[in-house]
Amino acid sequence: MLNIAKIEKTDDYFTALGKRKSRCAYFCRINGYNRRIHDFILKYHETARASGVIIEGNIKPPDNNNLKYFNEMLGSDFMLDKNFLYSKLNKWLPRMSMSQCENVSNSIYDVLVSLKNKGKSDSMLKNAYTKFMCWLYYKFERIVNKLGEEQLPKILYEGYVTTYELLLLNMLAGAGCDVVLLQYNGDNQYKSADPTSVYSFDFTMADMKPFPQDFSLKKIRAEIQENMTVQRLYGTLPDSSPCTNAWIKGKVFDDMRTAVTKRGDDSRFFYNCFFLVNGAEDKLIYPNELLRLYSEIKNSGRHITVVSGELLPPDTTEINSIERKNYQKNDQLILDFASKFSGVNDNELQKLVRKSFIDTMIYESRRENSNLSRLTTKAVYLLCWFNRYHHELFKNYRFPEISCFILFNPVMNENTAMFCRFLSKLPVDVVLLNPNLNNICTLDADNLFVKNYDDSLVMENFPNENTVMSVGTAAYHAERELDSMMYTDTGMYRDRQYSKANTIILHTMYEEIEILWDKAMTLRPSFDVIGDTVNMPVIFAKISGVKNGDVSAYWNSIRRLINDDNTILITRLPRIPAGYSNPMKPFATGFIQNGKLQRQKIKEHKLYPYKFLRESVQDYILDKLQLLLDMKPIKGMFTNGMEYDVISTVLNLDKVSLRLIQNFDFTKVNPKIIYIVTSESVLSPQDAIYFSFFNLVGFDILFFVPTGYQCFEEHLLVNNVEEHQIGEYKYDMRIPNLNPHSLGARLSSFNKIFKRGT
Repeated sequence: MLNIAKIEKTDDYFTALGKRKSRCAYFCRINGYNRRIHDFILKYHETARASGVIIEGNIKPPDNNNLKYFNEMLGSDFMLDKNFLYSKLNKWLPRMSMSQCENVSNSIYDVLVSLKNKGKSDSMLKNAYTKFMCWLYYKFERIVNKLGEEQLPKILYEGYVTTYELLLLNMLAGAGCDVVLLQYNGDNQYKSADPTSVYSFDFTMADMKPFPQDFSLKKIRAEIQENMTVQRLYGTLPDSSPCTNAWIKGKVFDDMRTAVTKRGDDSRFFYNCFFLVNGAEDKLIYPNELLRLYSEIKNSGRHITVVSGELLPPDTTEINSIERKNYQKNDQLILDFASKFSGVNDNELQKLVRKSFIDTMIYESRRENSNLSRLTTKAVYLLCWFNRYHHELFKNYRFPEISCFILFNPVMNENTAMFCRFLSKLPVDVVLLNPNLNNICTLDADNLFVKNYDDSLVMENFPNENTVMSVGTAAYHAERELDSMMYTDTGMYRDRQYSKANTIILHTMYEEIEILWDKAMTLRPSFDVIGDTVNMPVIFAKISGVKNGDVSAYWNSIRRLINDDNTILITRLPRIPAGYSNPMKPFATGFIQNGKLQRQKIKEHKLYPYKFLRESVQDYILDKLQLLLDMKPIKGMFTNGMEYDVISTVLNLDKVSLRLIQNFDFTKVNPKIIYIVTSESVLSPQDAIYFSFFNLVGFDILFFVPTGYQCFEEHLLVNNVEEHQIGEYKYDMRIPNLNPHSLGARLSSFNKIFKRGT
């Protein structure tokens, strides 16, 4: 006979008898649920099905036919005697060995004696003996000859046992059989049969919850059948699997930078990360940190894709390119779509993509309210998005490279969440960055690592090379205290060392403008150099009103900002009249295709006006023109043909402006444009193009509007100009001679350049 012991972990049930800590059988009841319990039941069910007995509900009492056959074989006599019980059992179950027969008969004898001592009559003992014998024959005959073997047979019981069922199960466990009781509604009913838990042990885990309402062995069998179907769907499985986040140290950006070779060395795995980051660790340097992260990953040779905001749904062209069939079952749909995921040149990656798609579709098919039509839509979304991004993520891919997919300011819905889960099972770092804590980002995924910071930051776009950033100074973010710490860079730079630059718009206090105005870029907050690109913090602001109503001090404050060598002063509006003659305008339509500049065509055009500039300056101008087209800040762009005005205006800049661009050293003091608007005059759409472009180039731009009127706003879809209200509004102010040495000459030059058309 074996002792009955309690397991320490569920895997103990599958340990051979000789390798257990003692010669024991396990008899446990399970009253709670988690995923590990689910997986254990799945495995134990299959073991019991192959070598054991599965009982769903109570064991039926012997019927008349059972009793008739029993009496014909063994007679109707009964004696409470070990030899009697042994002889009857040996005849009744002849496949049992002598030791098995002896163990079971002794167990029956001990139980009957216990019942007699509790006052049971001889008739009741005979009925118990008959019930035990019939149950052994009709329910457990297939395992009685395996009792006590090295691999103990298994009994899986679903429901609540009666007293006599519990006695029989205890006998079998002692004779060499493992038993599991599944009790979906807790332990109270069991305690009526075994108040002090003499016969079995209650197995618990710290994170167990009540069983789901619909949980049953019938559902387990359906899952097993589904798993068999899934195995057929997989085909040839990949040789590797994801090791997601297990290797990380929790410092998100550092983990993302970690080289693939330093993440782990087990060839069975590829090491990726799956992060959700809410808030910013330090909002003052967060934009620079993002840009540095992007550049370092890209410069390391890894593929990186960034999507800001919503993961746009597939358009009609994408959807129509996918051929679909009439599916009758989920597995037909999944098998057909799995064959459509192609376009990667690495065999191992192809198998991983197929498996991840199948895993994702199975997960989605099990979700509440999912049906074949909804599942088809989800499969279409997955395939369209994979086709959209796999060229960027996996171009010339070689396993085990790790690409990077960043979703910035994610707009989460069930399809976006599905795509993120799908990518997280591929050799991709999937990172969701949500710096604005007012945006709630939730994602349900078992393999997701969530990092939360207290600082919140509003950023529209991820700051890569095609994005304009907005950041605040320390004073701006710290209750506008001017004496707060400002970023300075002590690095030394050669003249015109860099030919590429990105603009960062500084949000400042009004009083800070004059302080920062003549400072070199290196001395401004958030200046940075990443690789071969400079991040330039620039001022872009509108000053409305007159401080303290002091007109004289007002003009003096403007006069202090004007430097004849690097400042364009504009006092006559519109600067570029709406009908001015532009020689580039007739050709603008041929300079763009699908939103992209035809650079070579522009440079080769006979009227191209910038051939005299350095090649790097020409490229810089065209880069910023392309960025202006991408941003679409001017009303009418790509709807009313305003994009052609944008192109022709930027390709017809005056000499003064061009010389300032040519002379601009991105690490030193930047050029300036000052508008003074004292009347009801407003800027033209071409003026809006002009200052929007020069903001991207890196100029500081100020609008002094003592009237507080709108002067350019009507032309902008995207208004990045910060407005400072500094005092009372003044009207009909006459502009004094603020720059007598150069202003007249410049204005005369401008008037010649921008003639009205006839």
